Amino acid sequence: MNVVLNLIWVLFGGIMIAIEYAISSILMMLTIVGIPFGLQTLKLAALALWPFGAEIRNESWPSGCLAGVMNIVWWFLGGFAIALTHLGWGLLFCITIVGIPFGLQHFKLMKLALLPFGKSVD
Repeated sequence: MNVVLNLIWVLFGGIMIAIEYAISSILMMLTIVGIPFGLQTLKLAALALWPFGAEIRNESWPSGCLAGVMNIVWWFLGGFAIALTHLGWGLLFCITIVGIPFGLQHFKLMKLALLPFGKSVD
């Protein structure tokens, strides 16, 4: 069932979201300072391409204090806006019964978009 839902997701917008994240990731990685943020955006792109069946997990100890600082910087530099976009799409999809699974995936993306450092996508 996850494969069918993922294919529907990709056909009706998931590919565009993943491409947007990938392009922004490449642009962020043009500077040395932007590389960590670009890597987190690649994480979002991977989840945006194939969200059904994927889980977001907290990474173990090595991420530590630096992840917290990077999450704060990320939040102010655009993570909050990305999360609001996914919140809006999630609410819009949840209006209909058919759209609820897709809305829940946007909520999953929102959770990762808010604080991506210290998280992994499995």
